[in-house]
Amino acid sequence: MTESNKTAIIKDQIYLSTEEKIIVAARKVFTKKGLSGARMQDIADEAGINKALLHYYFRSKDKLFEKIFEEGSKKMFMTVNALVESADLNLFQKIEKIIEAHIQIEIENPYIPAFIMNEANQNPEFIKKFLQDTIKLPIKLVEQIQEGINLGHIRPINPVQLFMNIMSLSAFPFIAKPIFQTSFGITDEQFFMLMEQRKKHVVEFIINAIKL
Repeated sequence: MTESNKTAIIKDQIYLSTEEKIIVAARKVFTKKGLSGARMQDIADEAGINKALLHYYFRSKDKLFEKIFEEGSKKMFMTVNALVESADLNLFQKIEKIIEAHIQIEIENPYIPAFIMNEANQNPEFIKKFLQDTIKLPIKLVEQIQEGINLGHIRPINPVQLFMNIMSLSAFPFIAKPIFQTSFGITDEQFFMLMEQRKKHVVEFIINAIKL
């Protein structure tokens, strides 16, 4: 990161409102400790404010967690939902758009994949309820996959397996970011450059794997 970028980040942090500072701090604490492990005092300390002021803005840890979770995760799931059910895209176009959107949202919100995985293990009921209210069954995508198989355009594949391949290949690098950075000596800037390249790489990998 260049000195000018560091200066810009510092300036941004100085001009954050109290509520924005709380959101930034809560995101860090929840990502590291999850809902069950985080304490309001941890968040107040991270934000550089007292606990009373934190409670003035957010009455409970659960309410703050819901805001943090939904601000990033909801955008991801709603974007993917819209693409999955789009009637204007053929199967290969849909795969391309889903992967590009998925990775782009994670580039903008790199904490999301680990955040979701952490809560899926520690707070599964919250995740289940959130997903039930947010995710729609991918009926249109399943129909297109079956049609592609019937027409001989793609290899026979379980739609669930295909969707899992798309999601896991898009999300896993962000979950394992510290491992990749340590193993290969990759900086944050280099990592995000790789993720930009990965949009095309994953699309080609998936389509070449199923196309006849």
